[in-house]
Amino acid sequence: MLAGRRILLVIGGGIAAYKSLDLIRRLTEQGAEVVPVLTGAAEEFVTALSVSALAGHRVYRDLFDLTDESEMGHIRLTRSTDLAVVAPATANLMARMSAGMATDLASTLLLATNRPILVAPAMNVEMWRNAATQRNVETLRADGVVVVGPEEGDMACGEFGPGRMAEPESILAAITAVLRDGPLKGRRILVTSGPTHEPIDPVRYLANRSSGLQGTAIANALAGFGAEVEFVTGPASAPMPSGCRIVQVTTAEEMMSAVMAALPVDAAVMAAAVADWRPDRVSESKISKNPSVASDAGSSRGQGARDGLAFGCVENPDILATLSNRTRSRPRIIVGFAAETEDIVERAKAKRRRKGCDWIVANDVSPETGVMGGPDNQVHLVTESAVETWPRQSKTEVALALADRLAKALSAPG
Repeated sequence: MLAGRRILLVIGGGIAAYKSLDLIRRLTEQGAEVVPVLTGAAEEFVTALSVSALAGHRVYRDLFDLTDESEMGHIRLTRSTDLAVVAPATANLMARMSAGMATDLASTLLLATNRPILVAPAMNVEMWRNAATQRNVETLRADGVVVVGPEEGDMACGEFGPGRMAEPESILAAITAVLRDGPLKGRRILVTSGPTHEPIDPVRYLANRSSGLQGTAIANALAGFGAEVEFVTGPASAPMPSGCRIVQVTTAEEMMSAVMAALPVDAAVMAAAVADWRPDRVSESKISKNPSVASDAGSSRGQGARDGLAFGCVENPDILATLSNRTRSRPRIIVGFAAETEDIVERAKAKRRRKGCDWIVANDVSPETGVMGGPDNQVHLVTESAVETWPRQSKTEVALALADRLAKALSAPG
């Protein structure tokens, strides 16, 4: 997919720099030429020798290499590449980029380039959350820089949260998306993701434990294959995907409206964990567990709050079945998801027939699997004619495998 492409890879200083070696390997396997640039801090984590050996290319480190600079080599470097990638992108490096500073070779190249730039942030969770970093990220996005990640997880410092550099396969998918040269180029694909929140009162809601990680990974993979992705997401904790049109919703009814508004599309991957029910009434004020307060709230608001948290439920719209049974503007391939705790495959088969979709991706979400909210997944792909059991792997790898299957299916006649 990347044959003949030239990627300028700036490796920043951080423990995540070791992932850049895997990224180089993946890029070269795809046929890309990688031109590596090491910051001074990066050399504390990876060696120029290892980077050069994997890239099969000289490593650039010093702005004042006299032989190159006599010919303005740093300018030539930026003009001879298709894309500049910064991985890992440290808080310091992104701050310099957002301010337009050119204090070393890496920042000078990034300021001088007229090619697209993609960054994969990596830093401590509190550094990522810091208002200054968030301002810098928004400035970069406004300048057209593509931001991939960061992901949530355990940090080398022992803390947990957003700040981990995106996995190399996710960065690879985003690179391919930027260059728009993949097997899904020209295809529009809808992806739904995350949970829905069905309000009970202003502070409480019905929901599930979906993190949205699998949906985000799928959107990134499809965009990496060249698709134009419509990403409709509930209030998920996972980072938003890159290179997609994002529509954020809260309730199942809002998601239904957004899905219908996204049509027509070539395929739909319905990975959202939509709440099956919603309360039959929503209190305008917080329902108190104190009976006398609840009674007063109920009488003043007319919301039936006098019963405390007692309420009935009504069924939410069945988005998957509605989409699957459309006679007009039905996507050619519709993929549903089945999160089960027992009889996984049999329930998935029954769901596929009942909903009318083409494929079902089924998985075991029992607590002991760690799938719900975790980084890995093990799925069964259920189609009309077969059941494929895929090995346990990262959600990114599941997404890439699914994107590959969709690309092949959409390219087939019919």
